[in-house]
Amino acid sequence: MLRSLATTRNEIGALRSVLLRSNNNAAYIRRSAGNLGVRALSSQLINARNLQNIRSKLANRQPQSLTGWSCNFARAYASLPDHMRVPLPALSPTMERGSIVSWEKKEGDKLNEGDLLCEIETDKATMGFETPEEGYLAKILIQGGTKDVPVGQLLCIIVPDQESVAAFKDFKDDGAAPAAPAAAPAPAPAAAAPAPAAPPPVSAPAAAPAPAAATPAAAGTQGRVYASPMAKRLAEAQQLRLQGCKGSGVHGSIKSGDLAGQQAAAKPAAAAPAKAAGARFQDIPVTNMRAVIAKRLLESKTQLPHYYVTVQCQVDKLLKFRAAINKKHEKQGARVSVNDFIIKAVAIASLKVPEANSAWMDTVIRQYDDVDVSVAVSTDKGLITPIVFNADRKGVLEISKDVKALAAKARDNKLQPHEFQGGTISVSNLGMFGVNQFAAVINPPQSCILAIGTTTKQLVADPDSLKGFKEVNVLTVTLSADHRVVDGAVAARWLQHFRDYIEDPANMIL
Repeated sequence: MLRSLATTRNEIGALRSVLLRSNNNAAYIRRSAGNLGVRALSSQLINARNLQNIRSKLANRQPQSLTGWSCNFARAYASLPDHMRVPLPALSPTMERGSIVSWEKKEGDKLNEGDLLCEIETDKATMGFETPEEGYLAKILIQGGTKDVPVGQLLCIIVPDQESVAAFKDFKDDGAAPAAPAAAPAPAPAAAAPAPAAPPPVSAPAAAPAPAAATPAAAGTQGRVYASPMAKRLAEAQQLRLQGCKGSGVHGSIKSGDLAGQQAAAKPAAAAPAKAAGARFQDIPVTNMRAVIAKRLLESKTQLPHYYVTVQCQVDKLLKFRAAINKKHEKQGARVSVNDFIIKAVAIASLKVPEANSAWMDTVIRQYDDVDVSVAVSTDKGLITPIVFNADRKGVLEISKDVKALAAKARDNKLQPHEFQGGTISVSNLGMFGVNQFAAVINPPQSCILAIGTTTKQLVADPDSLKGFKEVNVLTVTLSADHRVVDGAVAARWLQHFRDYIEDPANMIL
């Protein structure tokens, strides 16, 4: 009995302590809950402010359009074996387009580094393009005879082993496809074109016009027209519509070759007004070489302040000296011309007056120590200026040999770029055509060009003659100079030295 009462007392005491402890815990929990509520509220406020800032930044952010570079390499040609893409190279500094004359290799042929791959007609000459890397020619993308190919367009595919050639049998150049989204201005005319066909209800009056009106409408439903930059330029130049044209590129994109049918259809329509005018004519395509000549000469005449200085030179001593040299070296087959002496005289005069042997470089005037004479040569495709290097240090016989070799290569379109690019002063001779005098256009960045006329006979006073006069051979030359570099007095001094050398060739060795 006593033991049970003690046990009961102990249980009551334990229960009391538990109750007291729970009350303290409840108070602590109430205080903690208040603190946690404050912390939670402050966290919610901070998160709300951050969310508001993020939303404002996203709202003010300008949308970025997907450019051609963003998706150009997306596919990465994962399904194709290792290969090398060979674009059309720029074989001269002024080359923007080229024509593929012929291919020296066929698809599947083994290529060794340095092998002649194809012949390319540039703006100046026809040059061979060598194989850039060993391998096998897997695919030719631009066939021989193709003209007006822009620099950088894919030319061919080279693979390292012969087994990979078959994988490129049906390969097509889709390099133009990614560029279509970047050409933002182009869709404007494309979208505006269907405007005249906006009233398609006209199909009700007659059955015949309905198909014609349906073509633009169908094109309008297709949305944007994807075309290569070359195709867009051709369409703009030929005033052709890209809507309705079936493309052969990737995803139906239009390439320049797809416009051939439309061009053929447009030519008869363009020729109709010419017949009404009554004048007969023939349209001659502009070659790359002619286009570059036109561009550079136009820039020269419009941007360079030309002026012209003319003198007459008596060349009787020169003609006798030339005849003696040709007779002396007749057995060796050497024969010098008056033009060879002119090139030598131009070089020596440029050493005496180095201001004429200079070039305008915008911020500086570059004065050359060597005299490289550019000689104008007329070819069936246009004018080209091969260079006689270091003409001031060469004899007339060596100059004659160089000029003959360069002229032959120029007429055969075999000049290499280093043989016609550069030069410090130019010479243009029309004397063989019977031209008495003319003024030539400066070849920039050079500052001077000498125009040579034909030799004519004139009567001059001669106090030593019984008649009081004598007949002499006179050569008329005109120096075209850039007034930014060469002042008038400098040009006159240069011509004075040139005339001394031409009238008495012995002065050139003094």
